[in-house]
Amino acid sequence: MPFKSKAQRRKFAELLVKGEISPETFEEWNRETGRTRLPERVNRTTTRKKTTRSNRKTSTRTKAKRGSRKR
Repeated sequence: MPFKSKAQRRKFAELLVKGEISPETFEEWNRETGRTRLPERVNRTTTRKKTTRSNRKTSTRTKAKRGSRKR
């Protein structure tokens, strides 16, 4: 699996120096990444919160009630 960012590559190099991963693993990841220009960091993608059906019903119902009142 190739590296996704420069920060990830640095982290793996640090783990290699500490001896927590093998040199073969680091070289494999490095080879698969190739000369690709990597971003400094990769952000997580955010998911959009969906409104529930019940929330939409109550909001439209309350608006309809307000407009139909006569005094």
